[in-house]
Amino acid sequence: MATNPMQRKARNSFLLGMLLMLVILGAVIAFLVMQLMNLKKEQEEEIAAMVQVYTLNQSVTSGQVITTDMLTQLTVNRSTVPANATSNIATFQNYSLQDEQGNPVITEYEDGVAQLSITRDGQKYELFEDGDNYYIERNNNREYITLNEAPLIAKVDMDANTVMTTDLLSKGEVVQDSTRKQEYNMFVLPTDLETGDYVDIRLLFPSGTDYIVISKKQVEIPIIGGVDSADTISIELNEEEINTLSNAIVEAFRTTGAKLYVNKYTDPGMQQAATPTYPVSQEVMDLINSNPNIVTEAREALWERYNLDQRNNVVNPAVSNENAESNYQTNMEESINNSTSTRQEYLDGLATQATTTTTTN
Repeated sequence: MATNPMQRKARNSFLLGMLLMLVILGAVIAFLVMQLMNLKKEQEEEIAAMVQVYTLNQSVTSGQVITTDMLTQLTVNRSTVPANATSNIATFQNYSLQDEQGNPVITEYEDGVAQLSITRDGQKYELFEDGDNYYIERNNNREYITLNEAPLIAKVDMDANTVMTTDLLSKGEVVQDSTRKQEYNMFVLPTDLETGDYVDIRLLFPSGTDYIVISKKQVEIPIIGGVDSADTISIELNEEEINTLSNAIVEAFRTTGAKLYVNKYTDPGMQQAATPTYPVSQEVMDLINSNPNIVTEAREALWERYNLDQRNNVVNPAVSNENAESNYQTNMEESINNSTSTRQEYLDGLATQATTTTTTN
């Protein structure tokens, strides 16, 4: 049937419109497919970029032991965390601070103060630190605990949600079988030395040579009459360190003008242990081997030399300008005398301040 021009024109317009609509619909579909493909690719890339990290779920202070209950595992994008947070992930995945029986050590807070605790035989105990050793108090006795690994210790203060890296932590020392707590009273001590400070023990010779004998040890100062001892410290040493220090004590005893002194670390959380430089003397070692009492004798002599009350009776204040060695010896003795006197005055001041505060309250 014939159609008039108007009908033909309308039909052509309709077909053209349909074709145009199909083209537009195809373009939209193609655009959506491309967008979906891009979105899928981005999702795949994002999933590939996701890594596991550990964060703190509570704030910690420098020197605080990190227990596993403080750590929370999170999945985050690799670009949002430091590279070493992912490369060191195994350190935290494998970390599980427990005693030898598998009882976990956890951190609890009492009056805002963090304390370690452990449950043994169904009873919870506070876990105390004694240098690198740990113990609980049971039946009024100390019961030492052997941990399954050396604890991780915070180098700096960290807030909750901090991403953990090994750069922020140090590894506690594993206590050796030969480790013993040794008490010494022949060192020249810093004025403000306190229990918990980390120190090097050094030996200074009249020639000016200054050796590191023992490196980065935490000190404990005995309390005598309610105040810290002015001249005595306790440190934990293994057998090798005990022998090395004994050698240095004897050598200082036999060398006029030598000084054994303690040097504090200013930021022990961040500072690495110094490398000991003291060369063990074969002569002194032979002397120690031939005379088992020489170390004790040397300790007593050094204590007498460095102790203020004893030294005031033996040091001749006169200085001979004609003898440089005599000058050095006298100046060294005066220096040691001043150091000991200053520390005693410092401790007396602390005791007085504590008494005043108690009286005021």
